[in-house]
Parts: sequence; structure tokens; C-alpha cells
Amino acid sequence: MVAKQVLRAASGWLELGMPDDALDELKGLQGKDSEDRRALELTLSAQMAKESWKDASETALQLCSQVADDPDFFLSAAFCLHELGKTDKALKCLKDGPQALEEFAVYHYNMACYHWTLNEKDSAREFIKKAIELDESFIEAAREDRDLVGLEI
Repeated sequence: MVAKQVLRAASGWLELGMPDDALDELKGLQGKDSEDRRALELTLSAQMAKESWKDASETALQLCSQVADDPDFFLSAAFCLHELGKTDKALKCLKDGPQALEEFAVYHYNMACYHWTLNEKDSAREFIKKAIELDESFIEAAREDRDLVGLEI
């Protein structure tokens, strides 16, 4: 019962935009409760909200190993790794993720960003084309993205 209360409280803190309080709340979880998927998801959300990329990447990678078929955790892990300047690892994370990732425009968009950052221009162009084909809203995002400076859309 205590774990449910902690998770509910942490979720509430996040909804209020208070990630530090959410993380403090989650510290109250013990043992396997702290490794529970929902607890890790809330931890990841709070860490990302705080831009604590190192901690967030570790939490996201833990979720990737626990729930290897959930594309969201691979996207989060890769994003955090990229923010840490580990773009090569971010790229590998997405490549190693579930095949379902390829159905998401954001996967292709992020792949474009990572390839562009790694100076793999042709690959980046192919990925951005696919992202835009799946979701035209990525045209505007690409024009404003610091990771895609110089990429003509």
C-alpha cells in the first residue's frame, strides 16, 4: 500500500512541475518497489525534466533491459545519451531497439539528428525524409533544431 501512495504522490509532484519533489518521494521506495517499472518511469520523467541526463540515461537503459519491446524507453535513452554528447551510443541504442521503432516518425527524426551530428550527412538526409513522410510536422521542427543546422529541408 505504501508503494502505491508513493507512486501517486510522485506522479502528482510531476504533474505540478516539481521533479525534485517527485524524486524525493520516490526515495521512499525500498527493494523491488524501487525497481518497479512504474517507479522507474516516474524517476525517468523527473530526471529528464531536471535535465539530469546521466542519471536519466541510466534509468532509461534499465527500462530498456526490463521492457525490451517498448520503443519509448529506447527513444528516451538515446535522447539522454545524445544530450550527454554520446551520440554514437545514442545511435547504437536506437539501432538495437525493437523493430517497432521504425514505425515512429520521431525515431527517424532522431536518427537524422544523430547522423547529422556525427557528420553522416547522406544518412541524415534519408532519415529526415522518412520522418517527414510519416509526419509533416517534423519539417518545422527540423528547421529550428540545433542538431540539424545546415540541413536543407
